[in-house]
Amino acid sequence: MSSSARARRMARNHRRLRQHPRLNLVALMDIFTILVLFLMVNNGDVEVLQADRDIELPESVSELRPEAALTIRVSEADISVGGTPVALVADALAAPQRTLEPLAAELARLAALAPELGEAQRERGRPIVIMATRAMPYELLKRIMATCAASDFRDVTLAVNSVPADPTSTVGSIPGSAPGTALPGDAMAAALPPGGRGL
Repeated sequence: MSSSARARRMARNHRRLRQHPRLNLVALMDIFTILVLFLMVNNGDVEVLQADRDIELPESVSELRPEAALTIRVSEADISVGGTPVALVADALAAPQRTLEPLAAELARLAALAPELGEAQRERGRPIVIMATRAMPYELLKRIMATCAASDFRDVTLAVNSVPADPTSTVGSIPGSAPGTALPGDAMAAALPPGGRGL
């Protein structure tokens, strides 16, 4: 009796092994669905600007993400708009006027090519990102920002490397506010270095 049970079991195993293996797609589809959902949820969380090796960005604890906008890159040698070099840093610093004419001309050309602004955008100005080395002179930053404002690019964002906030630090905070608080536009004047009030 035991031999016949053993023979039946062996025959059943041989039949099962002769069949072609089937792939269970249900578990595989579940894994891919979870993976796709994970990537969709976490995709919009990171905003990365293409950084140059020549530009060492300053660090900030700001958690605000920049919008996709036209970028002015300021390296130690030159100033470029959207990848097009427009002026040398040395020439920009030596210029007597408050605005930079080559930069203003390029911004005017790009503004003419862009679509017309809506009412809310006209009030706020066109968006622009300034990506500059951390060692850039403050005088040059003032001139670039003044040129942007004069060319109707008033929604200015400064590109920085994001670092985690130190909960015990009060650097960059407004007196009477919580440590690590971002500086609003009106409080920026109080945080500027001496002689750096306004453009």
